[in-house]
Amino acid sequence: MRASVGDRLIVEGTRPGAARRDGEVVALHHADGSPPYDVRWSDTGRVSEYFPGPDARIHHYTRPGTQERSPG
Repeated sequence: MRASVGDRLIVEGTRPGAARRDGEVVALHHADGSPPYDVRWSDTGRVSEYFPGPDARIHHYTRPGTQERSPG
């Protein structure tokens, strides 16, 4: 999994009744975009360091005038 600042991180709820969470990647710890990430969560506005698990995916932000990036 690779991310860039501005990408959206989506975490699906894996237990019954667990809510889906999403947030914006606001900082990277590694230049290659590998985890962990600092994420500003949309439900609380708080920023936390996050190590994604198998229930997480990245929605890559496409800047105007650029080609869409492949998922990853």
